[in-house]
Amino acid sequence: MISDHEVDAESRVPRLRIVGLSKTFGGARALDEVSLSVMPGEIHGLIGQNGSGKSTLIKILAGFHTPDDGSGTIEIDGQPLSFPVQSHALRELGLAFVHQDLGLVPSMSVVENLRVDEIAESRHRFRIPWKEERERARRTFQRFGFELPPNVAVERLDPIDRARLAIVRAVERVAPERPDRTRAAARGLLVLDEPTAFLPYGEAEHLFQLMRQIAASGASVIFVSHDIDEVRSITDRVSVLRDGRNAGTGSTADLDEPQLIEMIIGRRLEALPARERVESKPGRKPVLSVEGLHGRYVADFALEVGASEIVGLTGVVGSGFDEVPALLFGAKQARSGAITIGDASHEVAHMNAERATQLGCALVPADRQTDGSIGSLSVADNVMLQVLDQYRGPLGLRRRKMRDDCAALLERVEIRPNRPTMLYQSLSGGNQQKALLAKWLQTNPRLLLLQEPTQGVDVGARQQIYTLLRDAARDGLAIVCASSDHEQLAAICNRVLIFADGRVVAELEDAEITKDALTQHSISMRSA
Repeated sequence: MISDHEVDAESRVPRLRIVGLSKTFGGARALDEVSLSVMPGEIHGLIGQNGSGKSTLIKILAGFHTPDDGSGTIEIDGQPLSFPVQSHALRELGLAFVHQDLGLVPSMSVVENLRVDEIAESRHRFRIPWKEERERARRTFQRFGFELPPNVAVERLDPIDRARLAIVRAVERVAPERPDRTRAAARGLLVLDEPTAFLPYGEAEHLFQLMRQIAASGASVIFVSHDIDEVRSITDRVSVLRDGRNAGTGSTADLDEPQLIEMIIGRRLEALPARERVESKPGRKPVLSVEGLHGRYVADFALEVGASEIVGLTGVVGSGFDEVPALLFGAKQARSGAITIGDASHEVAHMNAERATQLGCALVPADRQTDGSIGSLSVADNVMLQVLDQYRGPLGLRRRKMRDDCAALLERVEIRPNRPTMLYQSLSGGNQQKALLAKWLQTNPRLLLLQEPTQGVDVGARQQIYTLLRDAARDGLAIVCASSDHEQLAAICNRVLIFADGRVVAELEDAEITKDALTQHSISMRSA
């Protein structure tokens, strides 16, 4: 392992050089004298648990936060960066970002989000050539291998298309297209904060190819991810943050997975349970029965899930697996189908969230910030929403009792910090996800529907979520988990159904369920 300051210090000026950076929020140190360097043409990994300081560091670079007074320095190509960082300065320096929340404006159209900086600075701001901008946007998307309707509002896009738009916008800022449609030489810095969180396998590979092209052109990339396999496959060097401090930096080729995990969590991998599936209880009446489910992608889907059984759904993008939980819960409109939970049967096309909840069904959506919570409300307001009636009194809500009960619940699921009054959006990604699970598990549901339950979650919080799900399954809960994370499915599922073209084309059980087997089946079935 080598120090940041030793890397090519004499031969080249770093594209980015950070020395001794600190940031404090309300007395808590989010960053503690962090140093980091990224060289020209380098793909540099940045990893660590949620709350380790990664997002704070990136938000300082992007101008959302300023470091503590007198704390550290940041240089871009040897030039000191002044604080607070202005957006126009970032563009001039060639810095572009894809944040965890993607940084898109939902009410604006695709083309407006794609060209927002240029439109704002255009001399023709009172007469924008929209026809030309729409055609340019179409060419841009075609060059990246997909299509998006330029006039559609971003809020109408699914999470995958939103992520595609944010990534394309950032790449275009670092390596823009010339008028002759060739790509300009790049000397910027592209910062990707969990960019693959909404992307399935094939899309992630396409992004990695773009990253390699950007690095080959002379620009640099900072790649933030919780997926150690991704980091090891794409980065040249990797830096680890733990508790706001540098835990080490080294050549990715010299660090294996156990070493990286030990740097991330501060203990050996053996201290964490690897795989432990809960035995289902055959012979009982199914908790869930689905027949003839049709949605936008799903066609004629049928399923039975028993008590204590965890059933996984997976496939490639567009195969339909990811829309099943939302259809069953009524969060998306189904075209047809019947669902039975316990002894109650309903037409899925008439299902809604209120009716699903009454039947004992719970849904944890993939986009926890947009679809599963209200970030501007407190943790208590989010977590206790489903049991709010228990706290109604003659003079209104008994808020002290609600906060006390919330604190006890947060303690059981190990959420840190345990502060029910803090804003939900202030929690790290892993703690946000555990809070959503706690919100639903306290209602004692019969069926739990999950979409990408460990998306954007660090290795420590991931194991805690697995434990929560296993414990709930032991108590008789039936769980349906739609996920493109094959390692996760292999760790917890009794059965996994693999989709292609809207239909189940393969089913793996127990010992057959491995990460490699799921990936191979998903890709080969789509090819077939």
